[in-house]
Amino acid sequence: MKHRFRRSALGWGFVAALTLTAPALAEPALAWPARQITWVVGFVPGGTADVLTRVAAQDLASRTGLNVVVENKPGASGAIALQQVARSKAADGYLITVPGPLVYPTPQPTIGRELAPVMLLAQGPMVVVGPAQRALPDLAAVLADAKARPQAWSYGSSGNGTSQHLAGELLNQAAGTRIVHVPYKGGGQAVSDVAGGQIPLAILGSAPVLPQIKAGTLKAYAVTTRQRLDTLPDVPTVAESGFADYDASQWFSVAASPGIDAAVLDALNATLQQTVRAPAFQAAVLNAGMVAGGGTRASLQGFVTDDTAKWQKLLDSAAIKLGD
Repeated sequence: MKHRFRRSALGWGFVAALTLTAPALAEPALAWPARQITWVVGFVPGGTADVLTRVAAQDLASRTGLNVVVENKPGASGAIALQQVARSKAADGYLITVPGPLVYPTPQPTIGRELAPVMLLAQGPMVVVGPAQRALPDLAAVLADAKARPQAWSYGSSGNGTSQHLAGELLNQAAGTRIVHVPYKGGGQAVSDVAGGQIPLAILGSAPVLPQIKAGTLKAYAVTTRQRLDTLPDVPTVAESGFADYDASQWFSVAASPGIDAAVLDALNATLQQTVRAPAFQAAVLNAGMVAGGGTRASLQGFVTDDTAKWQKLLDSAAIKLGD
């Protein structure tokens, strides 16, 4: 699915305000690419990665005067999208939203190797949810039942090796449970199945689950970071639910086609620094229960390297198989 953003015809109401406040540009602020940026999301529409990318893409279009097309390319927990952008040429004008932590069973294009680092977009918690019509009192009750009836419990995520999958395996390790992982092609699909009772549990980003929680179709059991969500102040953390050392967050970063000149990437980073401070993006990350990113290209590279190593250590120590 593609959505095109133009400076001259910006589709959402809140972008009008951004257009008025964006600096007047005599020519695009970026010398790359000549006409259009294609910003790829490796998951179906509706998840946190997709929501934040669309808001950022619209702001980027307003600031540069370039067309920015958001293209959803789901499959293989985002690996298909990574491969597409890694194979592209600098002149093709590709960006990609890279979520993390994200660990694959076989090597895939990586920031700093096949993909050029640009900037950290946002980071924040995930939420453990279940269908409201079959809700148990709290997370402790869920885990106690999962120990007593392991065959009855599974949890959905947006894919194998994703932050939600890893958060679930960390919970299994902490609680001594064996809740089975069910991977989806994105958070939006998992939300529908857990709200409908097809699966008893899911661990997902807050953006796709918040409307269902507020509508009363999902029960929020816990958030995965050490801090509660401002948008869900009554929902405890996993640590508060009896697992003091538990802490898991998800993040979203921006990477680019290989071979792009470093000066162009630095200019893109500078522009996106303004994007993540813009009112529309700040509102989007608040609604998603996340914190806006920023920082240099080098700081993103170091962050991704360290975080991936942390979660790979968990997988190795628990002998967790990611599957194909």
